[in-house]
Amino acid sequence: MPLHVPLAPAPALRSVLAALGSPTAVREARTPALRSVQGPLSPELPLPVHVLEQIAPSSDAPQTRLAGWRFLIHSGERAVAAADTMLTPDGWAFSHFFEGPYIAATQTALRQAETLKSPYQPRLLSVPGLYMLTLWLHQDTDADASAGAPAPADLLIPLAPAPPGIVAHRPHRVADLLPMMGLRLTSELRPPSTVPSASLLSTTA
Repeated sequence: MPLHVPLAPAPALRSVLAALGSPTAVREARTPALRSVQGPLSPELPLPVHVLEQIAPSSDAPQTRLAGWRFLIHSGERAVAAADTMLTPDGWAFSHFFEGPYIAATQTALRQAETLKSPYQPRLLSVPGLYMLTLWLHQDTDADASAGAPAPADLLIPLAPAPPGIVAHRPHRVADLLPMMGLRLTSELRPPSTVPSASLLSTTA
């Protein structure tokens, strides 16, 4: 089933195109693949990046915020890097280029999503507390991609590398994965019983 890829804000796209057209921006990017490519580069598949800010083990209404828009930078048919944009007081602006395992993982998850029977709006959901990034497949394909929270029937596909105990590229319903992530976050925040609280504070300050 084709994905309903949302339209990115026009200023965000323009900022990435301007960065791609700037020899200085490309040369100074910490992306060897981007610097070494011969031929034109194009920003494709814009995805809103939402950050999971609050979750409880039994919660079905997580709190998220929009952190930016991400574009896969293509050289022909191949994604060689990604570009992130951010919202500033003056509007959407280019943030940075990057590369790494999440580029290929995002492409793999998008191909997985294309084989599903139901239509979805693709987004990215970041879980900083678990160092985790997922492809979030939202059922409401007409929704404002910059707003909203994961619905229980939405799907999450953890991208590789995924946290220990969570299998990458296995689709999960939000209602199933959210409690697992909530428990993991709770355990990550809970201090070990054998470590005095004062010692813990001194080692994490």
